[in-house]
Amino acid sequence: MRGVPAEAVRSVRVSGTRSVSVECELDGLTLTGRLALPDGEGRCPGVLLGHEGIGLNDFQRDRADRLAEHGYAAFAMDYHGRWFSDPAQTMAFLGPLLADRQRMRAIGRDALAVLLDQPRVDPERVAAVGYGTGGTIVLELGLQGADLRAIAAVNPVLANPEPASARNIGCPVLICVGSEDPLVGPADRAAFAAAMQTARADWQLVIYGGAEHAFHHPPMNPDGSLAEGDAHRIPKLPGVGYHAAHAARAWRAVLNLLDETLR
Repeated sequence: MRGVPAEAVRSVRVSGTRSVSVECELDGLTLTGRLALPDGEGRCPGVLLGHEGIGLNDFQRDRADRLAEHGYAAFAMDYHGRWFSDPAQTMAFLGPLLADRQRMRAIGRDALAVLLDQPRVDPERVAAVGYGTGGTIVLELGLQGADLRAIAAVNPVLANPEPASARNIGCPVLICVGSEDPLVGPADRAAFAAAMQTARADWQLVIYGGAEHAFHHPPMNPDGSLAEGDAHRIPKLPGVGYHAAHAARAWRAVLNLLDETLR
């Protein structure tokens, strides 16, 4: 997997960073992700970003820019190239994807290869961060033994990992979920914790009281842009909602993990 040459893509300056669009092949599709780089010429730690199941939007692209401001080379992958504003369409697409671990692992491997192909990225210092389905994808990347220094998944769907796969994770793992998330209930959390503990993994499971699924994402308009106020302007399933305080806490937790493992 190779990103397109820097001179062939649109470049954007953001607070001491440079962001470019990178074309790559993921899941049989030609897709465009966002690569954000800190100023300078030397190598820096790399972070792979996985977006929510509804699609890659400017909020997640900007998250790559924010990571670059912290000194990381961040690649926000796009793993399906579309935007879902209808919950029924979202679930119809995500159901088969979440049921196919090998497909998610292939997506993660190919996206990681794009990040590692960037000359500024230090291959010895790479982490993966994902949100929603993107969080599940980066977890599957760890379960197949990818060489990562950290994995952080915010609001993932926690599939119970096989004990042998859980032992493949060779880095610290952070999971952030809401206590009221209908997709990750107490039984799911307990099963995941048991698998991690049996595998003697370095893991954290942070449960944010009162938070629902996707608590990390600010309210959106139907086109994926951020909406004013505290409520989404798109149809959503029950048990999905924004929680500003917990969103900020989860972001700090991710930054703390990256600082601990990649510096």
